Amino acid sequence: MIVILAVTAAAVTLAVGDVGERRLARDAERLQALLGYACEQAELSGRQIGLSLDRDGYRFSRADHADWLPERDGELRPRKWNVAADALLTRDGLRVDVGAEFPEKPQLVCFSSGEMTAFRLELALPDSTIGYRLDGRSDGDIVMSSVDGRAH
Repeated sequence: MIVILAVTAAAVTLAVGDVGERRLARDAERLQALLGYACEQAELSGRQIGLSLDRDGYRFSRADHADWLPERDGELRPRKWNVAADALLTRDGLRVDVGAEFPEKPQLVCFSSGEMTAFRLELALPDSTIGYRLDGRSDGDIVMSSVDGRAH
């Protein structure tokens, strides 16, 4: 009886972990697609579009002179992570704080020239060695890869 319970508990733990990893992969894929879309929109509109991250999710905003106005609806509306992921953001090899609230100015920017802030974003589940990395290059290209092992 104890063996059956142990096997069942292990199976449930693995299944839950697998669901979390699939949700994390979807979050990374969605962010990659939305960042690409935001950069296209910045180029088409001639206005910079920024991305701000916090522990719970992310939001896009448009530059309006010296101000950044958050998008409220449409494709670039604010989004929550589907799982409680650890997010490690770096620019030029330096860590950028991803806090409990959105920063006043975006951490990443898509410029109207088609360029963007170069960055690396690593997303990982707290209790897993599987994660996903988004590498944004200054030419606007964003590459996603899976990472096996914790880099932080």
